[in-house]
Amino acid sequence: MNTSHPKALPILFLTEMWERFSYYGMRALLVLYAVKFLGFSDRSAGQLYGAYTGLVYLTPIIGGWLSDRFLGLRRSILIGGILMGLGHLSLAFEEIELFFLGLFLLVLGNGFFKPNMSSLVGSLYEKNESMRDSGYTIFYMGINLGGFLGPIICGSLGEKLDWHYGFGAAGIGMGIGVLVFYFGQKLLPSHIGIRPEKKNISNISKIKLSKIEWNRIKTILVLSFFSIFFWAAFEQAGSSMNLFADRYVDRSIGEWMIPASVFQSVNPIFILIFAPIFAKIWSTLAKKNMEPDKPIKFALGLLLLSLGFACLVLGARQIAVVGFAGMHYLLLAYLFNTLGELCLSPVGLSMVSELAPSHLTSMMMGIWFLSNAVAHYLGGVFSGLVSEIPLAVFFGIFIGFAVFAAIILFLIRPTLNSWMSQGKSQ
Repeated sequence: MNTSHPKALPILFLTEMWERFSYYGMRALLVLYAVKFLGFSDRSAGQLYGAYTGLVYLTPIIGGWLSDRFLGLRRSILIGGILMGLGHLSLAFEEIELFFLGLFLLVLGNGFFKPNMSSLVGSLYEKNESMRDSGYTIFYMGINLGGFLGPIICGSLGEKLDWHYGFGAAGIGMGIGVLVFYFGQKLLPSHIGIRPEKKNISNISKIKLSKIEWNRIKTILVLSFFSIFFWAAFEQAGSSMNLFADRYVDRSIGEWMIPASVFQSVNPIFILIFAPIFAKIWSTLAKKNMEPDKPIKFALGLLLLSLGFACLVLGARQIAVVGFAGMHYLLLAYLFNTLGELCLSPVGLSMVSELAPSHLTSMMMGIWFLSNAVAHYLGGVFSGLVSEIPLAVFFGIFIGFAVFAAIILFLIRPTLNSWMSQGKSQ
């Protein structure tokens, strides 16, 4: 059994790292910028955040469709990266028209970039299935290395110097990512990511799916639905948890006050620490035929997430007593949320690339991101209530939803495993 990773994985790692640098750097500033600079209310800022992050994950359905039929993975990634770079640079100007133009370009660019980059990683493991989960976990480290650097650099520039410097730094990072992919794609196998041939385009719509393939698609749809419960809560990091850090957390270390946006780097730090451990655990258990199945990993992720929000409930209770929350409550929340993320997100990406019919891989990856779109929109809208209901109640609601979803997953696990095992026998 081959236990090495493809030579092209570092190129995809770096490309995704710089794209995530730009995305998370901008995300760390968006709600704070809307409230403090543009004068939005919490509710309006939450709706803006939810609409933007939701659309970022909705457009991959269209981008995946165009890639599958016309553009190919490589061309789609380059188009998306260029559009996103222009979007970030548009935010670097004060005009409100350019602000909304920038958001539009970012949404459009993500549609081309996001599903196709994830599908490209999966295509590297067509002949080495046993290393797929490990490969995606390493790829996820690239995402979070960018997510670590982005809020620190862009957030510090934005909050300490000028908001628009932070947005401009995000644009520069995206530009670097485009260059890395353009010059590094020669390491990809020659048959991967090329433009689809015309004969395949005309025949795709005529291909009929077998019962086994439909069962595999149903598995993707069910687990994508349950991921909504996770991401709607998890994405509070860029909205309500960001405002929580800004308003209620004691962020001082001596005479230095940590910018609220910098706390967006805590989750990526934990990812960088624990992702190699999780990758090792999954690969070791797989060799011993003891690896937990995907529904179990999803349910475990939801339960760990609920522990994270329990920490925020405790912090909210401290605020009611002394007027502020200790920094440790926020850090513990990010720790448990991160552990849950490592159980769910890279495994979800691996699941789609493994189970989706080959001619619908990008499209099904788009469906996975559609569940993210719904979750991000709902999470953003709900985050606007952070100043309208008691904080302990606000964060406690997410605990209830996460535990409920985990219990349902445990109950339907046999059916899902049956569908997946049929797919593997094909």
